[in-house]
Amino acid sequence: MTVTRQDVQAAAQRIEGRVRRTPLWRASADDSLRLKLEHLQHCGVFKTRGAFNRQLAGVEAGEITEAGIAVASGGNAGLAQAFAARELGLRATVFVPESAPQVKVDRIAAYGAEVRRVGSEFAESYRASVDFAEQSGAVLAHAYDQVEVAAGAGTLAEEILEDEPSIDTIIVAVGGGGLFAGVAASALGRARVVAVEPERCPTLHRAMEAGGPIDVSVSGVAADSLGARRLGDLAFAAVEAEAPVPVLVTDDEIVAARTALWDEFRVPSEHGAAAAYAALHSGRYVPQSGERVAVVVCGANTDAATLASRSAS
Repeated sequence: MTVTRQDVQAAAQRIEGRVRRTPLWRASADDSLRLKLEHLQHCGVFKTRGAFNRQLAGVEAGEITEAGIAVASGGNAGLAQAFAARELGLRATVFVPESAPQVKVDRIAAYGAEVRRVGSEFAESYRASVDFAEQSGAVLAHAYDQVEVAAGAGTLAEEILEDEPSIDTIIVAVGGGGLFAGVAASALGRARVVAVEPERCPTLHRAMEAGGPIDVSVSGVAADSLGARRLGDLAFAAVEAEAPVPVLVTDDEIVAARTALWDEFRVPSEHGAAAAYAALHSGRYVPQSGERVAVVVCGANTDAATLASRSAS
C-alpha cells in the first residue's frame, strides 16, 4: 500500500473549494526559509485536507451510509473529520483518549460530532473506533494510515512547490506519518523531505532501525498530536521509496521552537506543530549554503494564553 503523486493530485481536485490554500510565507531576508502556514487551515490543522478527501471519496463510492464515519484521534484528526462531516451533512463519531486536550474535545463536539473518550492513548481509542465501525456500519476514517487521508495531507506539498518551485527541502513533523507519506509522495524527485520527531515519540526512527513499523512508547509535550505508538504502513512505504532525513528533537527544543514561532513571527502553534521548526531552531538540522527550505507549521489548536504568558516572561 503506497501513496502516489497521482493520488495527491486527485485529492487536490476533489477537495478544491473545500479547503484553504494556505500561504507560503517568506520568513528570512535572504529567502532561504519559508513557512507553510497550515495553522490557518480550517480547524487550524492540515488534517482537514485528508478528512475532506476521505469523506468525499466515500460519498462518491456510495460507501458512507446514515451511520456516517468513525475516527480515533488524539484531537486534530477528530476535529478535521467532525468539521468535514458537518460541511457534508454526515454523521461523525470521534473516539479520543482521556489525555486529549479539552480545547480540542470541546471543538469536536461543537462541530456536531459525538465524542467518546476511551483509553489513555491513541491505540486504545483506535481499537474502540474499529469495533464501533464494525457494529454500527460506520465507515472508518483512519487518523493517518489511509491513502485518501495521506494524499489529502500531501496537497500542501503540491501548493508549496507550485508557489515556489525552487524549494530544495520540506521539513515536516511525524507522528503516525500520514503527513509525511503525502508530502513524500508529492515531493518525490522534486525536493528532499526532513522528517522530525520528538525523542519521546520516535515511531519513524524505530521503524527505520527495525526495517518496519514497530510499537514504541510515547510521551512528552507533543504526544497529543504526534503520539501514535506505531508508524503507519503508508509512511514506511514512503521511507522505502526514498529515505527522508530523520531528525529527533527534545521536548525542551520543541517548547523553545514554539516560543520562537510566536516571539519572532507571531505564529501560534501547538507543540506538535512546532516540532518541524524545532529541527532548525535547535540546529539539529543545518541547511547547506544556498539550500531553500520550507517548514510546515501544521497546527494551531492550543491555548493562546500560554504563548502570551511565556512571551511576557
